Amino acid sequence: PAVALSLIRELGPVLAALMVTGRAGSALTAELGIMRISEQIDALTVMALNPMRYLVAPAILAGVVTFPLMTAIFDVVGIFGGYLVGVELLGLSEGTYFGEMQTFVDMTDIMLGVWKSVSFGVIVTWVCAYKGFRVGHGAEGVARATTQAVVLSSVLILVWDYFFGSVWK
Repeated sequence: PAVALSLIRELGPVLAALMVTGRAGSALTAELGIMRISEQIDALTVMALNPMRYLVAPAILAGVVTFPLMTAIFDVVGIFGGYLVGVELLGLSEGTYFGEMQTFVDMTDIMLGVWKSVSFGVIVTWVCAYKGFRVGHGAEGVARATTQAVVLSSVLILVWDYFFGSVWK
């Protein structure tokens, strides 16, 4: 039951964000970086298309939508894992498990997890898009930018989680 609280408030949003950062954030940075070095972004500008609106805005919207969904999946799987351990292995009754979970977790905790995951989605997609737009020359520049994007996003997730948790108790 207390596991559900820690999953919903802290572990779910943070670990889901770190996983998505490693997979989708790196892909976004690499894709934009390759578009930059192959001058596709310059071609959009020449065609009077705003690359930020055309490339970055959909990525940020996708981050805002998918990060909370991934967090919800992570939370459900984690709570189910806690259920298996508590009920099946330790012999707790189902009613006790879910009753205690309702005692520990309230709507404020759920909203905290949702807001964290939304903010992580914005942070990660913004950082990864920024690094993708600012790549160096060639494939080495794309690789360096991708690594920097994942590392910076991961650090910002942890720092933002610390400040968010300090303010919202």
